Amino acid sequence: MGQLCGRCMQLLRDFVAFVQRMSSELVHSIKECLTLIIKCSCLKQSSSKARQLYKPILQPHERVTAQEFLQHIERGFEMSPLGKDPLEALRTLAFSENPGLQQSAALYYLHMSQHMNIPLPAEHLEPFYALLRSADLEVQQMSSLSLVNFLLEGNIDKELVVQMGLLEPILDLLESEDPTVQCNSCACTMTLAVSESNRDAIGAARGVTPLLSLANSYDPRVQQNAVGAILNLTRSERIQQVLCKEGALPVLIFLLESPDSEVQYYSCAALSNIAANAQHHEAMLRTGDRFLLRALTALLSSPVDKVSSQACVCLRNLATSVDTQAEMVSQDVLLKLCSLLASGSEDVRRASVALLWILSQHPHNQDALVCAELLQSLGTLLSAHTTDPVIAGHAACIIKNLSLSKNRQRIIESLCVEGLLQAMLSIDVREDSLHYVTSCLAELTKQDGATLRMVQRMDEPLTKCLVRLAGQLEHTEPSFQAASIIQHMTDHEKMMCLLKCHITEIEAYLENFLTHQEIRFQQLGISTFCRLQADPEFSLAFRKSQMAKLLEQVRQQTEETQELLRAALCHTES
Repeated sequence: MGQLCGRCMQLLRDFVAFVQRMSSELVHSIKECLTLIIKCSCLKQSSSKARQLYKPILQPHERVTAQEFLQHIERGFEMSPLGKDPLEALRTLAFSENPGLQQSAALYYLHMSQHMNIPLPAEHLEPFYALLRSADLEVQQMSSLSLVNFLLEGNIDKELVVQMGLLEPILDLLESEDPTVQCNSCACTMTLAVSESNRDAIGAARGVTPLLSLANSYDPRVQQNAVGAILNLTRSERIQQVLCKEGALPVLIFLLESPDSEVQYYSCAALSNIAANAQHHEAMLRTGDRFLLRALTALLSSPVDKVSSQACVCLRNLATSVDTQAEMVSQDVLLKLCSLLASGSEDVRRASVALLWILSQHPHNQDALVCAELLQSLGTLLSAHTTDPVIAGHAACIIKNLSLSKNRQRIIESLCVEGLLQAMLSIDVREDSLHYVTSCLAELTKQDGATLRMVQRMDEPLTKCLVRLAGQLEHTEPSFQAASIIQHMTDHEKMMCLLKCHITEIEAYLENFLTHQEIRFQQLGISTFCRLQADPEFSLAFRKSQMAKLLEQVRQQTEETQELLRAALCHTES
């Protein structure tokens, strides 16, 4: 390089002086811009161009190593394939500049990945760096595929792959022009992104942009793996921010119309993860003039269960505002959910009933939900899956929400009451859903029509179940709700006849209620006692029990409380 003339030197001095006068913020921006340009892969020295200038020469030590390695392969796996000698040979071959030797190493790793099911030691990851960086296409294909196999079989620690520096060459291969290499590198990235720390590393290494580009690939294998990798990245809220900033939302939303059901599922699941964070809702719904809701509604009719199930999940995560829910209801979501309730897939049934539960919480949706077809489907679902706590819990919450509407009579006339009773009989007392079921039934018994319907369906097993629930002490809410159901049905002769077979158990739980610390239990116990005492058999049993003594204690406590209240009020007024 020649020496600058005086004029050029003066220009440089003037430029330096000008830069020094600039604000520190602008200087920082210039440095940051230059740093990003330097780090870009387009400026990285391509080893392939350098190697095209000369024909690689087989070094003497490489020739010996290749011969020994060939003998080792011919002997098969009599010696350990992961021993010290094979490792040294693999290192020599992998770091050779001869493509043929690199191909031998890559082929050996591929063979091991397909026929061995033992963990690969960390030192065996070292040759992968050279193989993934190779300029030879076949080496890239074989080494990336073997790495995928090792990862999928769990024979390599995912965090260790990143720690050994293999993430950078893997991400560089995303920009390969070969579909096979693209497919394998996407698969590696997808598998690595299962780990939380690896997700952060992929984001920091700017791996999001090439994945978004490959998500639009015309090769279905590449597209599937790219969108699958994006799905795993969306499990991190921080990477969600990066994805949205890099333009992932339009890509994922329009992939919902892909003819490939796997791509539909991956993109829908990724959007579900992003939609779990409400701050993204506005941007998601704004894309394509609210195209997302229309696409998700269409996917509810997908013949692929996991696609329709994931569409329900995404809609549920988006249904946080009244306006969004109203738009869903206007797009005939309810009719499609009715058919999904009868699906043969457990995931689909659970996802659809969970979405209905969200929609039932807002009063403006309740009139639309209380239709004969939906209530029939809900009652049938409960009756057919009484032992499923997720379905029973959500269905009970839906029915309770709808029972508060003006159309509650339709609920009473549907199969929902029978379904709730059967669910109560089948669900384990330790399940939270039992609380929702008993709470819903207790709410329904406040209405005469529903109480009569329940009494008509009552039999000995259901009566025994109610009394048992009321008497158990560990779970207070099901106990209170079951006792409330019994109390509301004591006006009916059939129920009294059924209860007489359990006088001892009823006495026991009433005594517990009268001594309970919560006033609502005491009040329910007294109310139930008054109703049952009208029956001669119960009256006789109560006279022989400690009931009168407990009632007197409650009376005394109440009088003491009233005196204290009067004193407190007098003191306040004075």
